[in-house]
Amino acid sequence: MAARSSTPPRASTFTGFADPSLRFFRELDAHQDREWFIAHKAEYEAQWARPLAALLAQVSPAIARFYKALPLREPKVFRIQRDVRFSMDKSPYKTHVSGLLALRGGSETLDPPAALYVQLGTESFVGAGVYFMPPPLLKAWREALLDPRRGPALARLVDELLARGYTASAIDALKTAPRGVDPAHPRIALLKQKGLALGFPPIPAGLIATPGFADWLVERAGETAPVVSKLARLLDG
Repeated sequence: MAARSSTPPRASTFTGFADPSLRFFRELDAHQDREWFIAHKAEYEAQWARPLAALLAQVSPAIARFYKALPLREPKVFRIQRDVRFSMDKSPYKTHVSGLLALRGGSETLDPPAALYVQLGTESFVGAGVYFMPPPLLKAWREALLDPRRGPALARLVDELLARGYTASAIDALKTAPRGVDPAHPRIALLKQKGLALGFPPIPAGLIATPGFADWLVERAGETAPVVSKLARLLDG
């Protein structure tokens, strides 16, 4: 769930996003040119970047309580400019605002799991976890799933979230079982995935325009914390 980030704008108390219809991002998607964005940059900063920075700063202490032995990194708000160097799509801007609270750990090449990731725009997503597991973490995760003691407990935590309306996704998944794994293994679905991004249930209509969005995020981040903390410990060995 990581991407290039910028220092968050100066934060204040989160009171909600001014445009719950996400109109700004639909218009940005329709234009996708520097002149249009420069003309509307102040609107983006005031209605999206600064409120998101305030939101992350506000929920960080509450979410940190779920990870007592795994402190959080400073909140990050990602740049809206896209990195188009290796992309066929040369659109200069993302059509969403996004940011995260990541756990400490990992390295320059191994990003730690996200305790919270927020993305609002033409494609919205709020959740936690790791969308792409680097090879060391993927290896440790699969070993944990295959372990006769740890595996069932991990799968049970994920299944309980799915039963409450959460989703589990990844950047990619194997079409067949990993090498050496029985295709009929009871945890084969998780074993095939190359990540574990836990998507929160759908955001209630209009909630992002209210201060209550912060409480909603904290509650769901707390429910995903048992799984995310295990991912973080696997990454740290």
